[in-house]
Amino acid sequence: MVTAVQDSPLTSDEVLRFVARLQSSDVVVDAAAGIDLISALETVKCASVATQAVVTDAVATAISNERKERGKPKAQWRNGIASQIGLARRESPNRGGTHLGLARALVHEMPHTLARLKAGELNEWRAMILARETACLTVDDRRTIDERLCADPATLAGAGDRTIEGRARALANELDAASQVKRRAKAYAARRTSTRPAPESMGFFTVLTSMEKMVCMWATLRRDADTIINSGGDTRTRDQIMADLVFERITGASAAQGPPVTVDVVIADSALLAGGDTSAYMHGYGDIPSDVARQLIRDTLDSETHVALRRLYAHPTSGALTAVESTSRAFPTALGRLIDLRDRTCRTPWCDAPIRHHDHIRPHSAGGRTSAENGAGLCAACNYAKEGDGWTAEARRDKWGARHRYTLISPTGHTYDSSAPPMPVVELYNSRIENVIITGLFDDDAA
Repeated sequence: MVTAVQDSPLTSDEVLRFVARLQSSDVVVDAAAGIDLISALETVKCASVATQAVVTDAVATAISNERKERGKPKAQWRNGIASQIGLARRESPNRGGTHLGLARALVHEMPHTLARLKAGELNEWRAMILARETACLTVDDRRTIDERLCADPATLAGAGDRTIEGRARALANELDAASQVKRRAKAYAARRTSTRPAPESMGFFTVLTSMEKMVCMWATLRRDADTIINSGGDTRTRDQIMADLVFERITGASAAQGPPVTVDVVIADSALLAGGDTSAYMHGYGDIPSDVARQLIRDTLDSETHVALRRLYAHPTSGALTAVESTSRAFPTALGRLIDLRDRTCRTPWCDAPIRHHDHIRPHSAGGRTSAENGAGLCAACNYAKEGDGWTAEARRDKWGARHRYTLISPTGHTYDSSAPPMPVVELYNSRIENVIITGLFDDDAA
């Protein structure tokens, strides 16, 4: 039972004092008391999410109103707010936008869902499901579903994720069947491919498309894999054949030949030439074991693939990569590739999206140089947010040879430090193997 107590406005200091109490508390040994504590802490989590939503909406409204009063164009009223929310929650700007959208829906259109969240009877994910399944409805229809599902706490008591999703979708179909057609059209417009690492130096390649196309692709791969198996002489499993067929049909090369494109791998000289065990780094994937990197290189050397070796240098203790400078405004190809390899992913804290833009930390218009020290790799969303009103950034150089670092300063004055990841070793080698492994960064004489 939670009793509401009217008090002065909640402050961050009060919340942090409660957090300190949690951090310093002993663990309850008694099982029954422990279960009660787990349940109570879950209620705290849900109530915290509800409070976060209310505060998020209030912050967004305050920033928008301030810009409106200053006479800013309407298109700029909400610029960069999602990035500030994401940084405050230690998440990416994209996730910040998701949380901002949920907050607006809960506060302005779904008061009963917000009440269930405050009471600890719904968690954040289930509130997100309800908001998602009603997103294409009119405000009135959304409020109707909110009332029918969440006004009475007993309605969703004990309901799991799928049950809540199914009931919200059924009501949406009942109130506005056309909204489902709109949702399908919107979802299909967002079709895409993506990759993510998997354990043991493997990776997932994912295609998001319509159900009928997905089923058609799967059935085609399975049919052709069965044909290969039935013809005899192939020791691969059906799943292995299907995976190889995907690669061959996308790239036009056989799976045994490897990819017909350049792939970046940074590996230590001691690991490449002397059998050291320092991890290598594959651009676009992440760290890989040195044994795997050497095997990839050996396999490529045994093929007809062109191989070239280019050297990079890093500071012996910090792993900071050698800088390259240019007098041009745009980042040259070689310098851009250096930044890509140095930063690996978007440099905004908690955003690990792929690099799409090479950004001047200090704007070029303000005298910022086109250099590795004044450059940072950002995703498109973070770069656009940084160009918004009130954002600034400062490059930091603590000492010679230190890893690249800069500070991002939000319009509210909050600061966030960003440090480039260390290179694998003291002296780094980067090779260019056009069909499989490693691409060059700059010529040996430029190094």
